[in-house]
Amino acid sequence: MSDSGPKARPSRRQVLLWSAASWGCMASLGAGAQTPTWPTKPLKLVVAYPPGGVSDNVARLLAERLAQRLNVTVLVENKAGASGALGVNAVAKSAPDGTTLAFSALSPLTLSPHLGKPLFDPVHDIAPVCGVMTSPVLLLATTAATASAVTDFKGLLAAAKAHPGALRWASSGSASLGHVMLEQLQLAAQVSFTHIPYKGGGQQITDALGAQFELLSVNSSAAVLQYIKEGKLRALAVGSPTRLESLPLVPTLAERGFDAANLSSQFGIFAPGGTPAAVLERLNAEFQAVLSQPALRERLSAAECLPLKTSVAQLSRNVAQEFEAMGRIVKAARIVGES
Repeated sequence: MSDSGPKARPSRRQVLLWSAASWGCMASLGAGAQTPTWPTKPLKLVVAYPPGGVSDNVARLLAERLAQRLNVTVLVENKAGASGALGVNAVAKSAPDGTTLAFSALSPLTLSPHLGKPLFDPVHDIAPVCGVMTSPVLLLATTAATASAVTDFKGLLAAAKAHPGALRWASSGSASLGHVMLEQLQLAAQVSFTHIPYKGGGQQITDALGAQFELLSVNSSAAVLQYIKEGKLRALAVGSPTRLESLPLVPTLAERGFDAANLSSQFGIFAPGGTPAAVLERLNAEFQAVLSQPALRERLSAAECLPLKTSVAQLSRNVAQEFEAMGRIVKAARIVGES
């Protein structure tokens, strides 16, 4: 890894080769490779988002249970900004010994590189470890007086067409999946919103409860679902393969004819590029064991999130596939990042 500055965005061929290389690592491990002594010191889990959100809550439970399994301290550090890219970048520039890890959505590796010069090379500077969860993206309305007519998805489109740009839509940041959802809906429905990018979900939710804007896209969490139940936020649609058990009357965006906006976030664990393959496999096994524990599964279920528990190779393939998909979306919707 070089410290000479931002690298050019990876090509399609590079990303696809990443997946193939992961398979090569798996094959070499099958020949009886021995896992080195690990860990030799406390671990650090960098959460690429602010405290208080579903990603932070899940990461802290992961760290707690991993520490119990390994009998070693696992420190959690929140490093938010640039829709997760700052936290992932900090890990990319860490020693490749498997003791500094990132908990992040895939988007800093799959979406951000299409929107400008990345802070790190997502192909070489970061190594996938283990998928953790899939989190639906919710499209919600606040109690702002200007959102009073937006009682359902049909009302949202009607209001957006009648008053172009009048509805303010907050996302957790530029280059977040919530931002892509907004752009895809604008493109397909030929409507216009005013985008308000935040630097994470915490302040975004606080301001939503204060009715400082009309709409927001946010990852599902137990707290957000409770606000919906209490009538403090209104669910208009969800980005999910199927309707959520806790919101059975709320349609998916695919049901409403907006397949490209029907997005869910994948989250995973990542290590610095160059981390030994045997250490990556040991980490994967430990995280898969933690994800099998009832307490973790209950925490995910309460937030309507689904555990992933992928192998190193499968997470590599997921990243490569999402990179390709995000590239097509960014090009079609002409999405631009922050200047």
